[in-house]
Amino acid sequence: MEALTPTHWSLLALGALIMGMSKGGLPGAGNLTVAIYALVLEDALGPIGVPLSVGLLLPVLISADMTATLVYRKYTDWKFIIRLLPCFIVGTVLGWWVFDYFQGGDDRVRQLKYVIGGILLSMTALHFLVKIRSRVKSKSRQKEEDMPKGSVVLGLVFGLLGGVATMLANAAGPVAQLYLLAMALPKYAFIGTSAWLFLIVNIIKIPFMVHLDIITLDSMSVSWWMFIPAVIGAGIAPMIVKYINQTLFERLVWFFIVLAGVRMLF
Repeated sequence: MEALTPTHWSLLALGALIMGMSKGGLPGAGNLTVAIYALVLEDALGPIGVPLSVGLLLPVLISADMTATLVYRKYTDWKFIIRLLPCFIVGTVLGWWVFDYFQGGDDRVRQLKYVIGGILLSMTALHFLVKIRSRVKSKSRQKEEDMPKGSVVLGLVFGLLGGVATMLANAAGPVAQLYLLAMALPKYAFIGTSAWLFLIVNIIKIPFMVHLDIITLDSMSVSWWMFIPAVIGAGIAPMIVKYINQTLFERLVWFFIVLAGVRMLF
């Protein structure tokens, strides 16, 4: 990674800090990091930097996930993890199988960027369509103990889609967030459940990315240094989340998702 300049290092550190804050309580913000890493590595290494950015980012994600699981360990709702995890694993295997396609030249690398942006924006549109439909059908709130109808089917669909997205581009955050928001999880349960889900999934991804040669000793020489800002971000995020109400919280999530998606498309 000798091609990285001080500016590149600074941007990667900023991305790691944002990712840490995302894992620690501002989930949507992490999608900016996906875009930052892809664009920085593309600038430093050329088109091949886009797929390499996926492997470079994974250890950073894991360090932030570990910090977030410690902070929010009391707020995890395991039934949603159990529902999503099997399909996430199947989707991860499918993503690993097709990843070579996006390493087959500059045009295919650009397609990978479009895939990332398309996932972010399509999930946002779907979320608001579901929300509008639910308001039309009923103005009364669902009891907290009741499970939304179709939650099992949604878990299968979103788990599979999320597994493919996380293997191809570390971009499954919006998929899981859409599902957990649809399940009406409270703020802290939303964060704790997301953190544990992605810690497990990201650890499972390691051997697949090593096999694809996008996690190497060279990439780890950069990733190690990014642990520091990622852990700091995850540590300070709870102080910010403490003062954010649920409505503002959800708006921030979707604002960052849209911002990241547009940036990857243009």
